[in-house]
Amino acid sequence: MVENSRIRLSQIAPSVITVFAICAGMTSVRMSLEGRLEAALLFILIAVFLDAADGKLARYLDTASPFGAELDTLADFFNFGIAPGILIFNTLYLGTEYENLGWLASLVLAVCCALRLARFNLSLDDEKAAVKPKGFFTGVPAPALACLALLPVFLQLSGWENVDFAIVRAMYILGVGLLAVSTIPTFSIKHTSIKRKNLAFVVVASVIFIVCVMTFPWRTLIAIDLIYIATLPLSYRAYQAQLKAMNPT
Repeated sequence: MVENSRIRLSQIAPSVITVFAICAGMTSVRMSLEGRLEAALLFILIAVFLDAADGKLARYLDTASPFGAELDTLADFFNFGIAPGILIFNTLYLGTEYENLGWLASLVLAVCCALRLARFNLSLDDEKAAVKPKGFFTGVPAPALACLALLPVFLQLSGWENVDFAIVRAMYILGVGLLAVSTIPTFSIKHTSIKRKNLAFVVVASVIFIVCVMTFPWRTLIAIDLIYIATLPLSYRAYQAQLKAMNPT
């Protein structure tokens, strides 16, 4: 006798959002193949937003599951490894004398994204058992990896289209990929908290940020990438300080 089981819609809502993120990543690939660069970047940014939303929703509804985690990993690999790599290659290198170098950089970016996600999944159980400072990722997370790798594209859209630093761009993309698989501790926004008295300032800053993204999108994204890179030494020092405080001997 087959049991007539039912599931709540709230249980599948996070996975549905993850599927929407995959659709955004796939649409980004289509846009990049059609030469619609700004639309392709927009859909990758939508995928970044949806990636943050599905995890938050799963925790809020308490519906996290192994199936959802695996689906999210596959979505992250495609959206933040494959789609940006195709966009970078088609925009910056296809049809140039550095085509093979650009393809190599795109391949390394995708492979590093896959390795970073695989390591993250395997380390979940270890992190539960180990006593480590909270509020840090190991290496650059996949959404940040995609945004950092797209910095040369942001620069081109902001007025650097006549400046050709193909080799430098490729070395930068390779370096970003290596940051993802490195063991450098990076700040985790989801564990960040603020004092209640600073709430008004954070709200105003958020409004200013949204206005800047809408008015000067590419320059704002360039600034965000540069600020993120500048925080890497700070996150390393903060992690080491917390680790030393937890293990004074």
